Amino acid sequence: MLTLAAATQIIDVSLAEGRTRGLQPLTVAVLDAGGHLVALKREDGSSLLRPQIATGKAWGTLGMGFGGRELARRAAANPAFFATLTELAGGNMVPVQGGVLIRDQAGRLLGAVGISGDRSDLDEACALAGIAAAGLVADPGGEPPS
Repeated sequence: MLTLAAATQIIDVSLAEGRTRGLQPLTVAVLDAGGHLVALKREDGSSLLRPQIATGKAWGTLGMGFGGRELARRAAANPAFFATLTELAGGNMVPVQGGVLIRDQAGRLLGAVGISGDRSDLDEACALAGIAAAGLVADPGGEPPS
């Protein structure tokens, strides 16, 4: 189970990583394995749609069962299929880096984090830092897309 305490730690460390890197204001959403919002924080200055984008990054990874890197790779290879998936998901799928599955040490799926605000690869780097700080395992979906 993904606790509120773990979700809060993921978010706080992710935001701190963004500040350390000098990134644009971030929004971080953490969802449980059922796709329900556990926690969300939006930094001052983070733009209007960032909560929806962050949630869509996390929700898409849960819906497809692999991280944002793999979602981005597959979306680039088959845009018509992913347009259909996004429609079926009610617009809640954002197939880019920055959506990372959260697993426990045994590999069980606990949820996902989505971050939006800067470049997707930098959003992802912050998610990886947050998940690691919580003592959990990040599953970003393989190698970064080319």
